[in-house]
Amino acid sequence: MMLLPFLWMVSTSLKNQGATMVFPPEFIPKNATFQNYQEVTVAFPMLQFLANSLIVAVLTTLGQLLLCSMAAYAFARMNFWGRDKLFLLYLATMMVPSQVTMIPQFILMKNFGWLDTYQALIIPGLFSVFGTFLLRQAFLSIPRELEEAAFMDGANHFSVFWRVILPLSKPTLATLGIFSFMQSWNNYLWPLIVINDKSIATLPLGLSLLQGRWETDWNLMMAGVVISVLPILAVYLFAQKYFIQGMTMSGMKE
Repeated sequence: MMLLPFLWMVSTSLKNQGATMVFPPEFIPKNATFQNYQEVTVAFPMLQFLANSLIVAVLTTLGQLLLCSMAAYAFARMNFWGRDKLFLLYLATMMVPSQVTMIPQFILMKNFGWLDTYQALIIPGLFSVFGTFLLRQAFLSIPRELEEAAFMDGANHFSVFWRVILPLSKPTLATLGIFSFMQSWNNYLWPLIVINDKSIATLPLGLSLLQGRWETDWNLMMAGVVISVLPILAVYLFAQKYFIQGMTMSGMKE
């Protein structure tokens, strides 16, 4: 049941325009063609949309991994007054829907002069409460004896963070990387609000251009969606060996 929509998406992307609305539906096209993929890249700047999404998703993921890991290290391994209370307050912001903060964020982007720029697409996504929580749980599972041994050898907090904690947390970092990349890659509402210039539109925003006012070429639309799904599959296949291990280390397993 989960795979059925994906199979239908691929099937529709291989049909000609007249075969998308036939009844009964054809799961296996009689005259399969890859012409739709060529047409969708010619009729619309799909490669430009793809490049924009790749830039935004990669930079957002790298920034989120860096900032969340630094915050998680502070909450998990450093002792300071009010640490646990501050973390609970920080964690409580997860209960605030993103739609509530969208208008204030838009006003900030406007005041900074960042509308229609990559900054508006990337910087708000660099901070993640879930990512900080996920990495904090993983950091807490690392034995403190390793950290104490490093301090005895003259290491400081940055050295412990960079040379001890992060190398032992690669599975969790890969897990967060997958989540962050998928969220940034599939994000539609935020780019729709802050971007009017089609030259820096991301792929989900660009795919909406394939939907006409009166009718939609569903074969072209599905071809574009298939193209948008491939990078996510590639990222997951690349990091899948770390995924389950990362969820286990972070304490998120069922």
